[in-house]
Amino acid sequence: MVYDYYPGCTLKSKASRFDISAVKAAEALGAEMREIPEWQCCGGVYPMACDEIAHRLPSVRALNEAKNNGRDLLTVCSACYHVLKSVNYDMKNSMDVRSKTNSYLEYEKEYKGETRVVHYLEMLRDDIGFDAVSEKVVNPLKELKIAPYYGCLILRPSKIIGFDDAENPVTMENFIKALGGDPVVYPFRNECCGGYAVAEDKAIAEKKSREIIECAKKHGADMMITACPLCMYNLKKYADIPIKYFTEILCEALGIEADGE
Repeated sequence: MVYDYYPGCTLKSKASRFDISAVKAAEALGAEMREIPEWQCCGGVYPMACDEIAHRLPSVRALNEAKNNGRDLLTVCSACYHVLKSVNYDMKNSMDVRSKTNSYLEYEKEYKGETRVVHYLEMLRDDIGFDAVSEKVVNPLKELKIAPYYGCLILRPSKIIGFDDAENPVTMENFIKALGGDPVVYPFRNECCGGYAVAEDKAIAEKKSREIIECAKKHGADMMITACPLCMYNLKKYADIPIKYFTEILCEALGIEADGE
C-alpha cells in the first residue's frame, strides 16, 4: 500500500512530531508514504475567489504529480487536506478554473481532478481498516478518556470535503476505540477554535479555544487529540490537559518511539 505524501509546511517545522509519528505508524501498519519532490506550500487557506488561479497552482502541481505516479495523494494536516480537496473539486467541476489553471501550467495532458485526496484518518478507516489497526496495538490506551477535536477544516464544507458527517462525526471516536481508549463525545468537538483569527484578534481565538477545552473536560476528558497544527497551537496555549496529535497516540498504542517538536 503506497501513497504519494504531501506533508505541508508546518509538519516540516513546528509540527515535526506530527510528520514523524505519521510516517512511522504508517510503516508499522504496512503503508508507505512517499513524499513528493519539490512540493510547495498549499497556501494554508483555500482561495474562495473563482478567478484566483495563482494560489491554486501549488495544490494542482502536487495533485498532478500523484496522478502521474498513479497513486493517491495522502496528507495528515487538516488544513492541507482542506485546500487540496477543495482545489481538486474545482479542477474536476469548474471548467473555468480548470481551463485557466491548465493553460498556465502548460501540462502535456490536462489535469482534470483525477487524483484521490486521502486524509491519514481516511487511510486508517477505509484502506487499512480500524479492525486491522486494533490487531497491531500492543499498548492499549485503557482507562484513558480521550476527546477528539475535529475543528472546521476536516469536515466543512461537507459536500466538497466528504470526510464525515459534519454535525455528528464518528471517525476519530472509532479511531480511539481501535486503540483501546475511551472516546469522549462532547458538543464542541466540531466547533472552530478561532483558527486564523488568531493573527488579528487573539481574544477571539482564546475565547473559542477555552470554550472547547472546558467543554471536553466537563464531559470527562483526560486528554484531547487533533489533526490540525493550527488547532494545536490555539488549544495548547490554554489547555491544562494534554493535547496531542492523533498520530502520537497511534504510535504509543503501536509501541513506536516518535520524536520531534
